Amino acid sequence: MDEAVLVRDTARETVADIEPAELGDALTGLLSEASVAPGALTLLTARALDPGVDLPGIAERAVGVQLIYDGLRITRLLAHTEPWTADDAEAADIAADLDVLSAVVLVSRGFYLLARTETAGRAVAVVQQFGRDQTLRQRPDADVDLLDRNLEEAVFELAVATGATAVGGRVDDDLLGFGRGLADGVDTDELPPAESLFSAATVAEVARVAGVGEDRVPPVADDG
Repeated sequence: MDEAVLVRDTARETVADIEPAELGDALTGLLSEASVAPGALTLLTARALDPGVDLPGIAERAVGVQLIYDGLRITRLLAHTEPWTADDAEAADIAADLDVLSAVVLVSRGFYLLARTETAGRAVAVVQQFGRDQTLRQRPDADVDLLDRNLEEAVFELAVATGATAVGGRVDDDLLGFGRGLADGVDTDELPPAESLFSAATVAEVARVAGVGEDRVPPVADDG
């Protein structure tokens, strides 16, 4: 999938200037191995609304969505596995500390890339919801699966909103609901590759939901 390749390459370029080198290498490794489904969905949505869109020209927006997801995903994993309690405490501490720093850098860089876009406010809301959900998850009666899946649902919503606004499209409940629905049944422990989640049919469905060709897609700002 061309969109996935573009997101991965642009993401690695985006963190290439981060120092020290050890942190930069860790970030590059994370982005080389992780699913880029959120970023790819951003570009697929833009292409669905505007088949002639210059995808490289909006790739940084897609990477903004991707980095925010990866940072929060790593944070969620650390919170659940508590690596600082491992038997090999010193080695675990170093690796976990590097992961924490990586997560902070990824979210911060993601915010930077979306800061001047129509979905900057929506990106902030995703992080705020994540914090609330992870706090609620600690309750004895919490539905942990539901609370964890909220991250993927919120990020996929952010992805379709970012893709739509990148080409001047409207963001409405139908489009957001479609994005949220794409997260149904995904493995939150390891998000599947974009190639297995999306296809040409996804692009066609986004176009249908967005009402392309039905005069339903006027340029409308969306600040979340």
